[in-house]
Amino acid sequence: MKKLKYKKKLKKAFTLMELMVVIIILGLLASFVLPSLTSKSEEAKRKLVCVQMKSISQALKMYKIDNSSYPTTQEGLKLLVTKKYFEDNNLPKDSWGNDFIYTLDDNQIELISFGPDKKEGGSDDIYYSKCGDK
Repeated sequence: MKKLKYKKKLKKAFTLMELMVVIIILGLLASFVLPSLTSKSEEAKRKLVCVQMKSISQALKMYKIDNSSYPTTQEGLKLLVTKKYFEDNNLPKDSWGNDFIYTLDDNQIELISFGPDKKEGGSDDIYYSKCGDK
C-alpha cells in the first residue's frame, strides 16, 4: 500500500522534459511578441516628441505675440524658460533625454530631435515641420 501512495505523488509532479518543452514554447512566443512591442514603443516615443514639439511651438507663438518676434536661434529655447513660458520653468527634453534644437530662418521656426541615436543627420531625426498635425 505504501508503494501506491508514493507513485501517486510522483505522478502529480512535472518531469524535466515537460518543463523544458514549456520553457521552449514560452521562449518562442516571446521571440515573436517582443519585437512587435519594441517597435510600438519607438513609434510611441516618436509621436510623443511631436506632441512635445507642438507644446514648444505654442510657447514660441505666445512669445511672439508678447514680443512681436520669435527668439533668435542664438537666444534659443532657454529664453522661453527665463521668461517663464513653461509652467514648470523647465525646458522639455525629447523621449531619449536630449534637448530640442531650435532654429529660426526667415521667421520660420524649426524644432529638431536627433532621435534615439542622439546624432545629427540620421534617418531617425524628427523635424517639427514633418510631424503632421501642427
